[in-house]
Amino acid sequence: MAVTIRDVAEHAGVSVATASRVLTGSRNVSPVLAQRVNDAARALGYRHNAVASALRRGRTNTVGMIVPEIENPFFPAIVEAVERRLQGSGRDLFLCDAQQDVAIERHRARALANRQVDGLIIVPVSSTASRATLVEVTERTPVVQVDRYVQEYPADWVGVDDQHGISLAVEHVMALGATRVAFVSAALESSSAQARHAGFERMIERNGLPHDTPRLLGTFRAEWGRAAAIELLAHPPMPDAVVCGNDEIAVGVLGEFRRKRVRVPEDVLVTGFDDIRFAQLADPPLTTVRQPGDQLAAECIRLLDARMADRDTPIQRVAIAPSLVIRESTGGSS
Repeated sequence: MAVTIRDVAEHAGVSVATASRVLTGSRNVSPVLAQRVNDAARALGYRHNAVASALRRGRTNTVGMIVPEIENPFFPAIVEAVERRLQGSGRDLFLCDAQQDVAIERHRARALANRQVDGLIIVPVSSTASRATLVEVTERTPVVQVDRYVQEYPADWVGVDDQHGISLAVEHVMALGATRVAFVSAALESSSAQARHAGFERMIERNGLPHDTPRLLGTFRAEWGRAAAIELLAHPPMPDAVVCGNDEIAVGVLGEFRRKRVRVPEDVLVTGFDDIRFAQLADPPLTTVRQPGDQLAAECIRLLDARMADRDTPIQRVAIAPSLVIRESTGGSS
């Protein structure tokens, strides 16, 4: 027969309420009583069901988070920042990888909702195909989108101004004399890819740059950066600057240029986006657009807490200004 909290209380010679306070940590109890209850629990082999207790209180002190792919170094950095914020308020994070698949993303969202997480933080895989997941899960739990968002769907979001970030990179290479600027980024599936591409097109129009400048769209991975660099080298004239949609792509571009003995920054300038930890360790160190991870995490938790407190609070969209970090890949110094 399973040991109950009543058995523990009787063994310790205290009330059930006192035993409950000790075992849940919900209120302070004198050290003597706490010791008696804990000794009784150990002697009887009692195991406290924290999940059941939390559900009775209406909170589990857990938050779920889904990212498109954990292999992308930007997402672990955001996860780490979010987890630090949650730990400060005594909450735990359940992390899921959607593996760039909207079906897996939906399955993970359902699983987290079934675990009764208090809220869900999601970086949507797709700006359109992830809509079904948000429609379903927002009926069950508060949701905040971070970095990326689903188009025309009323859910809280926090991220950087991607268009402005790309404009910083383009303005920087133009100030250094670049007139033929190539853009290497990801296919226009996510909101971040779309916004960065739109930012590049806007800068081309605004500054009267050649319209035939290369725009190569693939994935947000280093392998695509290498492939894109091969494509640029195979179809001269070479651009005098390559603005990349993220740092992984830029690292791939740098590696292939180095292999083909194309000098950076002497022959071509290269920029990235995100400022992942490895950006300053690239060869040469990478000029990039920095996303303020700690600020993103803080705003994300603020929005989630507000949504948890009042499900009917007005939708908030918070765009944070990124900044440009200049390093050797455009002739700066680290």
